[in-house]
Amino acid sequence: MPHIVFSKSKTLELPSQCDGVAFNFIAASYNFTQKPRKTEYKIGITHDNKEFLLTLKEKKEHQLLKADKVTRVTPVTIVKDAINAYAKATEAHIEFANTQNFSQKVEPQKEYLKEIDYFVNEFDTTKEIQIEIGFGSGRHLLHQAKENLDVQFIGLEIHTPSIEQMLKQVKIQGLTNILAVNYDARLFMEFIKSNSVSKIFVHFPVPWDKKPHRRVYSTEFINEALRILNIGGTLELRTDSRKYFDYCTDLLTHLPKGRITIDINKDLKVSSKYEDRWKKQGKHIYDVVLECQQMDEEITIDKDFNFDKELDFNYIKNNIPSKAIVEEDYVVHVEDIFEIDEKSGLIQLTLGSFNRPLTKYIKIDNGKAYYFQGNPVPSSANIHAHKKIKEILTHD
Repeated sequence: MPHIVFSKSKTLELPSQCDGVAFNFIAASYNFTQKPRKTEYKIGITHDNKEFLLTLKEKKEHQLLKADKVTRVTPVTIVKDAINAYAKATEAHIEFANTQNFSQKVEPQKEYLKEIDYFVNEFDTTKEIQIEIGFGSGRHLLHQAKENLDVQFIGLEIHTPSIEQMLKQVKIQGLTNILAVNYDARLFMEFIKSNSVSKIFVHFPVPWDKKPHRRVYSTEFINEALRILNIGGTLELRTDSRKYFDYCTDLLTHLPKGRITIDINKDLKVSSKYEDRWKKQGKHIYDVVLECQQMDEEITIDKDFNFDKELDFNYIKNNIPSKAIVEEDYVVHVEDIFEIDEKSGLIQLTLGSFNRPLTKYIKIDNGKAYYFQGNPVPSSANIHAHKKIKEILTHD
């Protein structure tokens, strides 16, 4: 992470600009808990049409300036430029810096790697859609895409090296019908149209025997899968775990309607290296396929993250709860507060799903509030969390 350690410097004028970097505000940490803490500052930056924060704090007898983890932007040269501009504007006496020697890395090709926002706002296709959840090395996903060139495949994976490995093969094999996304499948499906998917593959998910709440399969997951599957579409589980097989068949046999097919040691045209290893060890492989037999209504995604009322920052900083609020399907936790002046500041909080919580800043500027760097992804958990945050901040 780019940073500098420095000893002497002038006071930064605000607002000001240096070498194309705009310094918009500085906010000091406000201790809203009973725990002692050192003062830390957040500096609001605009550079190369991107808004982000730098963190300034003491480090022994010196000061440390670095990127803020929550609002990091890419490429890293943008952050490096901002730190160097700060040092120049304040005539800082540099003790250490790693902001000059970054190699100018070329941004990786992202034609087939999409952010979740793409599926929220842009994704639309008339092609048949198939989804693989947790594609690992991508061997099965690549095989399916190669065999079915008219199908649009979407691969979900949270392990970055696996995504990069699979995308390399997409390029080598010249495939154009795979989109990859690094996101939790349980939340991703909320942004897919009803009755639009023909197959969902879940091959060898982590069984999580000691933490079953982390499993992909749940009643909610199955219901959401059925919503996006068209009639005759299938949700296909393949696992070497007897416990996971039993767990899933128990969930599926409690559905009010559906057709389930079970196979043991069924051979597929392609298998992963782990599957080959398990077969050599004599482990059974279980397949459980649920066929969708229902049509569902289209859902409307609520994207309202507005704050309707003017907010009293002075009241908020003295009354906001410091303990996490945990409800059935979302969490809200105020992590920190930073004060710009009596009427303005930043609130750092974690919100949304337990499986993929999100950390964001809310900026309150003379009573008007908004999410710094844009609204959260409009998942149902984030929307529920936002409503709770509004309730807290407006003390309704």
